[in-house]
Amino acid sequence: MTLLTESSTVETPRSSRRMWAILGLVLLADALDVIDGTVTNIAAPTIAHELHGGAGLIKWLGTAYLLAMGVLLVVGGRLGDKFGQRRLFLIGMSGFTLASAVAGLSPDPTLLIAARVAQGAFGALLIPQGMAIMMKAFSRDLLAKAFGLFGPVLGVSSVGGPVLAGFIISADLFGLSWRPIFLANVVLGIVGLVVAVRILPRDDGDRSTVVDGWGSGLLAATMVGLLYGLIEGSTNGWTGVPVASIIAGVLFFAAFAYRQRTATDPLITPSLLRNRGFTSGMLVGLTVFAAGTGLIFVLSLFMQEGLHASPRNAALGLVPLTVGIIVASFAIMAGLVAKLGRRLVVIGLAVVLAGCGWLLALVDQSVSLWALAPALFVTGIGTGLCFGTIPAVALGDAKPEEAGSASGSLSSLQQLASAIGSAAVTSIFFGAATAGLDHAMKVSLVVVLAVTALSLPVVALMPRKAPQEPAA
Repeated sequence: MTLLTESSTVETPRSSRRMWAILGLVLLADALDVIDGTVTNIAAPTIAHELHGGAGLIKWLGTAYLLAMGVLLVVGGRLGDKFGQRRLFLIGMSGFTLASAVAGLSPDPTLLIAARVAQGAFGALLIPQGMAIMMKAFSRDLLAKAFGLFGPVLGVSSVGGPVLAGFIISADLFGLSWRPIFLANVVLGIVGLVVAVRILPRDDGDRSTVVDGWGSGLLAATMVGLLYGLIEGSTNGWTGVPVASIIAGVLFFAAFAYRQRTATDPLITPSLLRNRGFTSGMLVGLTVFAAGTGLIFVLSLFMQEGLHASPRNAALGLVPLTVGIIVASFAIMAGLVAKLGRRLVVIGLAVVLAGCGWLLALVDQSVSLWALAPALFVTGIGTGLCFGTIPAVALGDAKPEEAGSASGSLSSLQQLASAIGSAAVTSIFFGAATAGLDHAMKVSLVVVLAVTALSLPVVALMPRKAPQEPAA
């Protein structure tokens, strides 16, 4: 690898040790994102009870984080291109650390939700920079080895987040109950900042890069309008305020779509919206990501509220599902996407349907967590196959010059769909809970089954194959 001088715009790391230190730092940032996106799956009932937040707080805890992350993720990548990845990484890590401290010390639901929004927003500045830094710092052969570590590390993080939250809450460390799940980020964030200042290569960015602030603002207004209306209406009744909020969200979406067609540098490349394979993949991804994330959230609620499991036991009860997701990720890494293409999406959806159908047959307030484990494992395998395959196959017909916009759009879609799913499926769960929590869980499963089944015909419109890896 060619080494650049100290005066170069971008410094290339001078040793393999420094390269792997950069990889460790990027993995830490991504792990923090995954953990913070999943810890409230277990912690939400305890937090809502202690802060007297009720169902509304439970719905917003995960949604607020995912919403801010999804809306700003593409913008975060563009800002890194414009002002330099190192600068944005440091800003993102600093803001995320401070927001975590505020979340952990919040005395009321309002401040906690504001802190969760800030966590997601600064996370959206932080996460895109890691990949860009690695692309500049690593040779192609080392980059391939480095990327191979992301699946296992993030898979362990997705398991570790809820399990850690369950054990922390049950241990009641220093009498702080749920607060250490956020305060731990402060320690990790400070360590990450110290390391980042020392090892990240400097870059000046490209000030000519255009960031579509209007498009980002309209997308944010769209999602806030729709989600606020959905959560407020399902929690406090369908009065004029939630209905008006949803109508406003629809109008903002129309303005966002118009902006994407007319802006000089839109968030989504216009040619992608005319690409049937990509838009079909976006639609399938929207439904599957929303249904999958919502299902995981309500399963944790059912285990704690319906089966009266402790946070720790509920976290352990979800481990079979997450292990299934990890098993599927290793299968994908073994090359199944390249061999099967969109057929693997169909297989994944079929396995999700089988797993959810099995859960539907088992769900009852007298069922044990152990009895649910096999069905959860099967559901996890199907979910993992879908989550890992849909984005790859959706890019199958994208041109090389569209790849950046397409990848960023799919990453944002996954976060936004997760926010929608957390809000929607949780609202369905609480709406049906008046007839019993086992009934609420069954209704939620039926909705997930229906949404998953409806997405199957759309898969036929997706590209047949995922894009081929470029030659080294």
